[in-house]
Parts: sequence; structure tokens; C-alpha cells
Amino acid sequence: MTIDEIREYVETLGGVITLAPQAGDEAPEISWGDLFFYYSPSGVVPHTQPFATVVTKDYPDDRESRLNRPDAFRVNVSATSEQFEQLTRGSQHDRSAADVVIAHPVYGSLHWVAVVNPGLATDATLRDLLRSAHSHARERTERRSELGNHSE
Repeated sequence: MTIDEIREYVETLGGVITLAPQAGDEAPEISWGDLFFYYSPSGVVPHTQPFATVVTKDYPDDRESRLNRPDAFRVNVSATSEQFEQLTRGSQHDRSAADVVIAHPVYGSLHWVAVVNPGLATDATLRDLLRSAHSHARERTERRSELGNHSE
């Protein structure tokens, strides 16, 4: 999967805002070129974490995936605890290996999973994870709305 294919897929899920920081906007330079996916049918960026991201470079505290290589990127997805356990149980994968679901190098303790350069081996799993993360983000937004706690 390419970054564009991932973006197109996530945006077809509905109610998605994609932040794509670039030079000239208010985002920090380190985030330029990355993607941040939020559920927000109102079109307003919510005051919550994204449900998925795509990063295109190493961050100062996150170098294990070696994204400084040509054409390397990593998809990061918020997973349920069950998904996380199922997908990462006993996993000792090289965190820079391509097309393998791993615990996120920094946010694994929060049940985030990641895939460096997803391909055929992870395509279906990654799509399922993205769909599930979107669904959970939608459910949280709807609960907040019902409770009158608007975080947007």
C-alpha cells in the first residue's frame, strides 16, 4: 500500500478529517509530510488524539523503525486491547522490518500498532485495523455528543 492508497481508504470511511502538515502552516516542521486521521463529521478538528497516523521520518524519540531510509514510512493505528494482544503476542520483530504488524515503538503500551511500508502480507489486517479504529473513534464522538461533552 502506498501513502496515497492509505489516505484514500481512510477517507472513504466517512467523517474523516486528514491533517497533512506542510511548510507554511502552523504545524511544527517535524510533522511536515505526515498524516493525522481524525473522526469528525462536523469538519472541525477535535481536541482528541487521531485514530491513525502515517509518519514519513524518524522523530527524536522514535528511531527504531529507521524511517530515514528512502521511501520508508509507517502507519500507526489505535487498536483495541484484544487486537493488540492478538497481533503482537510473542512478537519480537525488528521494528524496522517492512510489512509486519508490530507494537508501536513508543505508544505500544497504549495499544497502538504499526506497520512499516505495508504490503500484501498486512494489507487486509491493516484495513481491518483502520476500519476498527475509525469505528471506535466514531463511537467515542457519538457518546460525547449524547452526554453534551463536545470535544470538537
